Amino acid sequence: MNIFIAGLSYNINDSDLMDLFNEYGEISSAKVVMDRETGRSKGYGFVEMEDEAAGQKAIEELNGAEYDGRVISVSVARPRTEGGPRRNNNGGGGRGGNFRSRERY
Repeated sequence: MNIFIAGLSYNINDSDLMDLFNEYGEISSAKVVMDRETGRSKGYGFVEMEDEAAGQKAIEELNGAEYDGRVISVSVARPRTEGGPRRNNNGGGGRGGNFRSRERY
């Protein structure tokens, strides 16, 4: 079972996630997602657990719990979608995107 964890403190690393979920069952992997440019945590991560029942128990008990001073949100991870357009910041505000300039008379 793949589990999504949001609201993590920026101090949390893969090993901390592993320790947090270890009491619920066997873990295949634990990964805090890092920003490529800054190398800093993005505040969320994923844990893969071998047993689905153990994963469900971890979700139920850890969702809304406080961890390292932050309330975390824990849920079943949605599958990653393949293909399709990637989001980017083009047209995200200011005078870019669909803005049409109007001349004033």
